[in-house]
Amino acid sequence: MGVIVVVFVLFQGFGDPSRLVMGQRADAATQDNIRKDLNLDQPKWKQFFLYLNDVSPLSIHKAEDIEQKKLRGVFAGGTTKIGLKVPYLRRSYQTKKDVWTVLMEALPGTLMLAFAAMLFASIAGVMLGVIAAVYRNTWIDTSAVLASIAGISVPSFFMGIIIAYTLGYLLSAYTGLHMTGSWFDLDELTGRRYLSIRNLWLPALTLGIRPLAIITQLTRSAMLDVLQQDYIRTAYAKGLSRQTVIWKHALRNGLNPVITAVTGWFAELLAGAFFVEYIFGWKGIGKITVDALEELDFPVVMGSVLVSAVFFVLINLLADLLYAVVDPRVRL
Repeated sequence: MGVIVVVFVLFQGFGDPSRLVMGQRADAATQDNIRKDLNLDQPKWKQFFLYLNDVSPLSIHKAEDIEQKKLRGVFAGGTTKIGLKVPYLRRSYQTKKDVWTVLMEALPGTLMLAFAAMLFASIAGVMLGVIAAVYRNTWIDTSAVLASIAGISVPSFFMGIIIAYTLGYLLSAYTGLHMTGSWFDLDELTGRRYLSIRNLWLPALTLGIRPLAIITQLTRSAMLDVLQQDYIRTAYAKGLSRQTVIWKHALRNGLNPVITAVTGWFAELLAGAFFVEYIFGWKGIGKITVDALEELDFPVVMGSVLVSAVFFVLINLLADLLYAVVDPRVRL
């Protein structure tokens, strides 16, 4: 609810969006028609409740509004119907397409990129963190710590430019990678689109560097604490191998802060991969949002913010469930 209020105030609470729709040369009559069609002739408080009614899954609409807006869901009633529907995020000012449809077309690209980045960051980060903790105060530990500090310090958009130019341009003949490209390519002979994983490597690498650095440090800190516990010494006393103690007993009990980082960063990557997607030309919600900002297409921007906020909340709820799976002590 708080996100909806902020989004509405920022993008519709000030100014006159009808001028963005009609352009520079429309007459006063056209502007009045647009304002009436978008409910901009109503008081701001009424505009807000109309917007809330549109984006809410449970809402009340007139029969003609359901037909005009092409709402998808289950409705019951006479002239005025109550129903459970897909949130209606309005229509794009520029393309006139339904914003929900536009975002859902781009969502697979963002999910694919965020999942690949977190998979890389999680596996590499946990491995490096464990190795740094096991070989504490050696050159391996020092190198891992320094590399993680550098990874945290460098902004993603800057790292994206460096990686795109180096691996996608200078060394493109050796890597086979390109500076830009989306999750699908077009076959020039048949005209069909096909999945292209090759274009995923560079943006996933760029997006995964910062969470990789944080996961490395969290894993190292957690492992250093766990390895000093009494039950670890007991495990060694029972004759268990070093690999079994480290990877089966110590790591499992030290993963709680790592899970927090992984789920938090995954939510952040879904919500904040805007500039990385834009730099690499990766078609996702981030790139669509940046393009919409350039064109002042506010319904698309408002819809992307709301969708990102929903993902952020759902993933944090998932983190609470994962705690109980990884650490049996949490179930109590």
